[in-house]
Amino acid sequence: MKGKIIKGIAGFYYVHVPKENLIYECKAKGIFRNKNIKPLVGDDVEINTDDQPEGSGIITNVLPRKTEIKRPAVANVDQAMVIFAAAEPEPNLNLLDRFLIMMQRQKVKTVVCFNKNDIVEQQDMSLLIDTYKRCGYEVVSISVLQNDGLPTIYGILNGKTTVLAGPSGVGKSSLINLLKPEAKMEVGQVSEKIKRGRHTTRHSELIYIENDTYVMDTPGFSSLYINELEKEELKDYFNEFKEYENNCRFIGCMHLNEPGCAVKDALSEGQISSIRYDNYKTLYNELKAIKRY
Repeated sequence: MKGKIIKGIAGFYYVHVPKENLIYECKAKGIFRNKNIKPLVGDDVEINTDDQPEGSGIITNVLPRKTEIKRPAVANVDQAMVIFAAAEPEPNLNLLDRFLIMMQRQKVKTVVCFNKNDIVEQQDMSLLIDTYKRCGYEVVSISVLQNDGLPTIYGILNGKTTVLAGPSGVGKSSLINLLKPEAKMEVGQVSEKIKRGRHTTRHSELIYIENDTYVMDTPGFSSLYINELEKEELKDYFNEFKEYENNCRFIGCMHLNEPGCAVKDALSEGQISSIRYDNYKTLYNELKAIKRY
């Protein structure tokens, strides 16, 4: 039978079979090790349950992957949704930009979601939305507490496998519990078996919502390093620069201190967000300071 790996820990893979809506605890055949194939969360697989204890199986085949990303390690992802609180905690937009760069480098479409819109002034909410819409991202504003915006979230997630990511305390787990109230129970059952804490996400895992819709809950992050990026590449990940940079005086302009910089002109005219530009400068200087060997 066919299923999808929703979690992998210590050599065990938990495979969801949509046809039965059941989760099987599986081991992978030794042939995968010989072929240097490591099953990933998100992999579509074939399993055999013959002669296995009830609820257990053997992964006999890993089906071809549509996509694969390294951080978090997951296969067959359609998109990412990065969730930040609009307030409490104050959104760290430098961290958000790091995540957007990381996903863009891996060619994963990303939706920006701001939660807790019920506790922030409309002017501040509009600034956040406008900042990221202007550079080409789909942006949604929700309140998990007030059940506001859930139909929009369902529409974005429907029929796709989506990585949900964001810092701790932004309402990510609360959103998952709204989308799938029994998810806590399902995760709890698996956690009991493997003796892990069930309230803190320690490992990436997929949660089945319905109709080929999966979301991946990932451990909350507080910092992201983009050290593998060359400083000269950084500007290519700020989409809002592209409209202007062909008009810069110098080819290869870094949009920092060069004269005749069209990006800096657009910034001074309010066409480019000063928040994003300041984050660009911070990240550029960080990359510049890294010793290259």
